Amino acid sequence: MAVYCVRVTTGSYLMAGTLDNIFVTLVGTCGESPKQRLDRLGRDFAPGSVQKYKVRCSAELGELLLLRLHKERYAFLSTDSWYCSRIRVTAPDGTLSQFPCYQWIEGYCTIELRPGTARTICQDSLPLLLDHRKRELQARQECYRWKVYAPGFPGIIDVRSFEEMESDKKFALTKTTPCADQGNSSGNRYLPGFPMKIDIPSLLYMEPNIRYSATKTTSLLFNAIPASLGMKLRGLLDRKGSWKRLGDIRNILRCHKTITSEYVTEHWREDHFFGYQYLNGVNPVMLHCLSSLPSKLPVTHDMVAPVLGPGTCLQTELEKGNIFLADYWILAEVPVHCLNGRTQYVAAPLCLLWLNPQGALVPLAIQLSQTPGPNSPIFLPTDSDWDWLLAKTWVRNSEFLVHENNTHFLCTHLLCEAFAMATLRQLPLCHPIYKLLLPHTRYTLQVNTIARATLLNPEGLVDKVTSIGRQGLLYLMSTGLAHFTYTNFCLPDSLRARGVLAIPNYHYRDDGLKIWAAIESFVSEIVGYYYPGDTSVQQDSELQAWVGEIFAQAFLGRESSGFPRRLCSPGELVKFLTAIIFNCSAQHAAVNSGQHDFGVWMPNAPSSMRQPPPQTKGTTTLKSYLDTLPEVNTTCNNILLFWLVSQEPKDQRPLGTYPDEHFTEDAPRRSIAAFQNRLAQISRDIRERNRGLELPYAYLDPPLIENSVSI
Repeated sequence: MAVYCVRVTTGSYLMAGTLDNIFVTLVGTCGESPKQRLDRLGRDFAPGSVQKYKVRCSAELGELLLLRLHKERYAFLSTDSWYCSRIRVTAPDGTLSQFPCYQWIEGYCTIELRPGTARTICQDSLPLLLDHRKRELQARQECYRWKVYAPGFPGIIDVRSFEEMESDKKFALTKTTPCADQGNSSGNRYLPGFPMKIDIPSLLYMEPNIRYSATKTTSLLFNAIPASLGMKLRGLLDRKGSWKRLGDIRNILRCHKTITSEYVTEHWREDHFFGYQYLNGVNPVMLHCLSSLPSKLPVTHDMVAPVLGPGTCLQTELEKGNIFLADYWILAEVPVHCLNGRTQYVAAPLCLLWLNPQGALVPLAIQLSQTPGPNSPIFLPTDSDWDWLLAKTWVRNSEFLVHENNTHFLCTHLLCEAFAMATLRQLPLCHPIYKLLLPHTRYTLQVNTIARATLLNPEGLVDKVTSIGRQGLLYLMSTGLAHFTYTNFCLPDSLRARGVLAIPNYHYRDDGLKIWAAIESFVSEIVGYYYPGDTSVQQDSELQAWVGEIFAQAFLGRESSGFPRRLCSPGELVKFLTAIIFNCSAQHAAVNSGQHDFGVWMPNAPSSMRQPPPQTKGTTTLKSYLDTLPEVNTTCNNILLFWLVSQEPKDQRPLGTYPDEHFTEDAPRRSIAAFQNRLAQISRDIRERNRGLELPYAYLDPPLIENSVSI
């Protein structure tokens, strides 16, 4: 008689335990154990519990290959979910086998787990294991299906597959037809006090392992409802018309001020701060260094001489690499929208900036269209204060549109959703790249589904607050993806291509490069451990299917994008993985976390403009400026959104935090520890630097970076 000691760990999540019967079967090279119920005195499988059991076999099983978990009904109780963290099995000879699980198990089913040692398909030869990989991926591909959201968009998850699964499950368990409203996905609802219409059915049916935890859901609601109700009770969400005074905007979220939001409110008019935001604001990716001026921006030296001062000229500054351009060409043909029954307006400005001898970036000239001419004057710092402020505010509106739709939602949320989908569909649990990437996909599918049900849906928040509405959003994102390249995606390459490596006080660049290097070092060690050479990469059919699906679904098979459709060497794999992890974590933090800080003072980030761009100078007044800014209700709806997305709900996992031990070998565990130590040093360096800054930059401080796109 051979006795195996089985130790089962249940997760500590709320409602992670189960009252269902749990059975286990051990499968080894020499046979398999009888199916045995795991039962002992008292309650089994309570949240956070670790329970030990004995499994008896007539003979030793050899090397353990699989562990089957069977979840079955207990008496007449209804089914419940169980979160199994891991199972450890000690053989009669003392050999320890670890079986990571870290997933919710719903209903009555059998799942098969492999030992924690990561293996590529090239390292498996037994038909049993090869068949297991195949069946696992087939089941995942049936569960996680692609859907086309709109032409020119990256592929997204089709939540209807979960609705079908839920309906099948209810039918199987109850032998009755689901209620009529359970499968109805056509109706939108409003939550009490919440200003946006929500497609509630699309949120109900999410596969449990991608769904928000109860803790995160509760935290999100506690953030959302009080702020929304406060505005509702004060009548701000329904008040139309212009702001009477700029100072009134201060009172929208009086209880939610930050050091940065107060700084923005005090300094938003200043040219130095206008330029600063191109480096360390929420959209720090727009600047390109110029060696010559484009023909569509006919700025002359005489125009900018008062700002440049004596001893230099525009051509000299161009030759020195001190002239930069922010070009919003993508807005030139974007559709416009109506808010409160009024047509809104959009500009496609060109903003010329100068790096002055003091190391500050300041605006030199602004043209509010892509076509020069008498109806498109070039606005200058020497113009009247209101003319110049209005021109800068138009640029800030363009910044809002490009940032929110492309820099933020397209290039982090949507692309990271595609990475998560391909990882779930093409890589089995035992694959080393699956183990590496899974923490960086946590909650991404859920948060994007929420966004599509609340922000992007017809009559959602995008239709309520932006000058381009949902149709403009669709245009902007599809156009943005059509021009997005692998160079844009990889931070070091992007900075080099834009010519911004030498700008001083560019904290986003400096912190980002340090984090990129830390991720790259970590990934290089992991890849080097599992892929010793080019052949091991080229022959991994699952890896090649993964990168091929990303190329097809995220980048629509566009060769000009420069994204790989196939990986041929460990070096190529390291770069691709580094870019994915960086964009799922650090890049999202950089472009998301400061939205409330920089946007709560609405004139710094107006979501719409109610008057057309000025075609002449000398006509702007305080009244005309206020009549151009968004109306009161539009402003408040948008600021509420900024507040919500900047407040990371509970249940956070900072960059490099991996509580789920998917890797069980010593080598990758040492690499994880080294990665965490390097991030800790980066954090200490950032905090030391910030102590000397008038306005600290903390968005890329590693403890404040979430592992994944989760809000």
